[in-house]
Amino acid sequence: MSTVKELVKNHTAEKALFQRRLWVAASIIVLLLLTLIGRLLFLQILEHKRYTTLSNANQFTLLPIAPPRGLIYDRHGVLLAANNPVFNLALTPNKVKNISATIVDLQTVLTISNDDLAYFYKQLKQNGRFNPIILKAKLSADEMARFYVNQYRFSGVHIDAELVRYYPQGDNFVSALGYVGRINLDELKKVNPQNYLGTNYIGKLGIEKFYENELHGTVGYQQVETDANGQIVRVLQRKPPISGHDLHLSLDSTLQIAAANALNGERGAVVAIEPKTGRVLALVSAPGYDPNPFVFGISANDYTQLRDSPDHPLYNRSIRGQYPLASTIKPFSAIAALYYNAVTPDWTIPDPGYYTLPNGSHTYRDWKRGGHGLVSLGKAITVSCDTYFYQVAGILGITRLGNMLKTFGYGEKTGLDVGEELPGLVPTPEWKLKTKGQPWYLGDTIVAGIGQGYLLTTPLQMAHAVAGIATRGQLYRPSMVDYQILANGDKMMMQSVALPPIQLSADNWNLIIAAMQNVVLSGTARYSFGIPPYTIAAKTGTGQVFSTFGRGTDKSKAMPKHLQDNSSFIAFAPIDNPKIALAVVIENGNHAAPAITRQIMDAFFNEAENAIPPSPTP
Repeated sequence: MSTVKELVKNHTAEKALFQRRLWVAASIIVLLLLTLIGRLLFLQILEHKRYTTLSNANQFTLLPIAPPRGLIYDRHGVLLAANNPVFNLALTPNKVKNISATIVDLQTVLTISNDDLAYFYKQLKQNGRFNPIILKAKLSADEMARFYVNQYRFSGVHIDAELVRYYPQGDNFVSALGYVGRINLDELKKVNPQNYLGTNYIGKLGIEKFYENELHGTVGYQQVETDANGQIVRVLQRKPPISGHDLHLSLDSTLQIAAANALNGERGAVVAIEPKTGRVLALVSAPGYDPNPFVFGISANDYTQLRDSPDHPLYNRSIRGQYPLASTIKPFSAIAALYYNAVTPDWTIPDPGYYTLPNGSHTYRDWKRGGHGLVSLGKAITVSCDTYFYQVAGILGITRLGNMLKTFGYGEKTGLDVGEELPGLVPTPEWKLKTKGQPWYLGDTIVAGIGQGYLLTTPLQMAHAVAGIATRGQLYRPSMVDYQILANGDKMMMQSVALPPIQLSADNWNLIIAAMQNVVLSGTARYSFGIPPYTIAAKTGTGQVFSTFGRGTDKSKAMPKHLQDNSSFIAFAPIDNPKIALAVVIENGNHAAPAITRQIMDAFFNEAENAIPPSPTP
C-alpha cells in the first residue's frame, strides 16, 4: 500500500513541478516576445527616419565646397576682380543610365553647344562618374525656368550655383591681372588635387596665376543626403571652406585707364613705377582684350580672331615685348662712362655728323645731318648726339657697358610678381659666338652705345631702370601687391625689396638728371612733350624697324605704318621728389611716345579730379 501511495504522491509532485516550469518558460517567452515587439516598434516607428536614411547608403554624398576666391583691388579700393554668382546645368554620371540619350533629350529643352559638349566629355574623362560635371555654364533665367519645368524627365541632372570670376574693368587691366579659366588635367597635376575638388577654375595668367595659392583658399566639405535627381535633401555634416586672400595692388586705376586711353589705338605699352618703393602704378599693353570670355571658355571662333589679329592683342607687350633700347640707353651709357672714369664730365668732342672707326673702315652717321657742333656729356644726352655716344661706347667697351646695363636691370627678369616676363638681351662676345657663330667686332660695340644692334629690352625694364636714376641709384625690385587681407581679416603687408645701390657722386647724378631735364626744356622732346607745370627728366628713343631711305627722310610719309620706327620715352617726375617713373613704347609710332607720355603724366598729377571712386565692400 505504501508503495502505491508513494508512486501516486510522486506523480502529483512531478506534474506540479512540470506546470511550474512550463509557466516559467512561457513567461520567459512572453517577455522575450514583448522585448522583440518593443524593439521593432522602436526601430520601425520611433527610429524609422534615421534607419531608413542609414539603410540607403547610396543616397549619401560627400560634396566638396569650393572656397570663395580672393578679391583683387587697386591701391584706392577700386574692385578689379570680383566673384559673381552664376547657375550651371550639371550632370552626375553615376545617376544617369544613358548619358548620350539624356543629353540629346536635354537639347530639346536647352541649347547645348558643341563647345559645351567637348568640355563636358573632357571633364568626364578626368573626373570619373561620381562628381557633378558642368554641361552648360551660366544659365539665363529663361533657361533655368525651362529646365525646372522639365526636370522630372532628367534623373541625375540638376542646376548648381557657384561664384565665378568677373572683371568689371574689362580689357583695361588684363595685362596685369591676367584671368582665371577652366582647370585642365595638366594643371591639376601641379596642384593639390584634393584642394581643387569642386573647383572648376584656376589662374591662367598674371596676378591670378602668380598668386593662385593665396587667392584660391582651402576647400571645405559637406555630407549630404540627395534624392534620385541628385538634389540635396538635407546636410548631415559640414566643414566650411576657407576663403582666399584679398589682394590690394599698387596699381592706380585712374592712371591705368588714362594710359590705356592715351595710347588711343596705337600698338605699344606703358609701365609706371613708384621710384621710392618699386611698386607698379600702371602696366598697360595695347591693344588688350576682355578676359571675361576666357573664364567660361572662349569660343573657338572668338579665340581664332584674337590669335590671328595683326595687332596681336594676346601678346603682353609690357613684360614680353622686346625692343631696341634706342637712344633711351644714352643716360645709362653716360653713367657707365662716369662710373668707370672712361670720360670726365667736361669731356667734349666736335660732332661733324658722323663717326669713323680708327682704321677708317666704316662710318657711323649721327641722326642730325651736319652734326651738333661741340658736344659735352650733358649736351649729348639733351640733344641725343649719336656721334658722342659712338665714341663713349668705343672707350668703354662692351663688357663695362653691359655690366652697367645689367646693374640697372637690363638683360634679366626683374622679378615682378606677375610672371611670364622675358629677360631682354644684353649681348656679350660669348653670346654672339654661341648664337651667331661669329666673333664680336668693334662695330657691334659702337652701335650698342646708341641702343641698337643686338640690345633688347622690355618696357618694364625701361621703367625699372629710369626709376633707378630718379632715386640716384637705389633700385627696388618691381612689385604689384601692397598687402593681402587674410581669411581671418588680418592685414599682411608686402615689403619692398631694395637692390644693391649704384654708387656715383652727387655731382655726376646732378649732371645726368639736369641733362635729362633739358631734354624736355630745350632738347629732343621740347616740341613733342611741351613745357609742363611740373619738373620732369626724360629721354627720347627711336628704334629703327626698317633701314631709312636717307637721313632726314620723314618716315611717316615715306613708309607704310608697319615699317615706321618704334618710338620710346622714359621719364620721371617731379625731379626733387620723384613720385612716378615710366616708360612708353609705341610700335611703328615714329615720334608719338613723348606726346602720349605727356597725357599720362598730366593725368597722374591731376588724379584727384579724375579718380575712380572706391568700390563698396561686396
